Amino acid sequence: MRQVPPISAVLFDLDGVLTDTAHAHYAAWKRLADELGVPFDEATNEALKGVDRMGSLDLLLRHGGLSVDPESRDALASRKNGWYLDAIQAYGPADLFPGAREALCAVRDAGLRSALCSASRNAPALIDRLGIADLFDIVVDPASVPHGKPAPDIFLAAARQLDLSADRCLGVEDAPAGVAAIHAAGMFAIGIGDPQVLSDADRVIPSIADFRLEDYHAR
Repeated sequence: MRQVPPISAVLFDLDGVLTDTAHAHYAAWKRLADELGVPFDEATNEALKGVDRMGSLDLLLRHGGLSVDPESRDALASRKNGWYLDAIQAYGPADLFPGAREALCAVRDAGLRSALCSASRNAPALIDRLGIADLFDIVVDPASVPHGKPAPDIFLAAARQLDLSADRCLGVEDAPAGVAAIHAAGMFAIGIGDPQVLSDADRVIPSIADFRLEDYHAR
């Protein structure tokens, strides 16, 4: 088992790690797929996890053997996003996973930095609704990086903004694309979920409630 390096920051994904908007995403993508006549089920949806909106749309179109012009592509992505935003309007602190706030507070109490590295451009609004915006030192805008996960760009951007070397950062993700991005950035990866799905992670825990900072950081 790979040894945990000394860390100065923890970089968190959002969906599937701190809260669950998976059903809202699934319903919006399924609605769009149905309109386009593209077969879509849970297995197809699994490939979209951790991938940004436009990347997910490209995967969906490729799955359906469809090609659209850039203007239509933007319109499709906007339509899906509108349905998703409608679905999360009612989100609040009660929609945090058990242990999510505690994990973020533990990072802060230990004097470490924290960053949100979500592929969703809606992440700032969502963490505000969830009541945890003040627990992050930075929120990386996925629109500000050239490539989405599994490319390392968003995690490397977080390290730069925190003025840390990548090897001083620990990443927490629930999707294989996210774990791949963390590793590509040269960081230690904690996977949340199924060990078989996240077999490339350095450590896997069932949920954020099982995150114990002392397992990765010596005070």
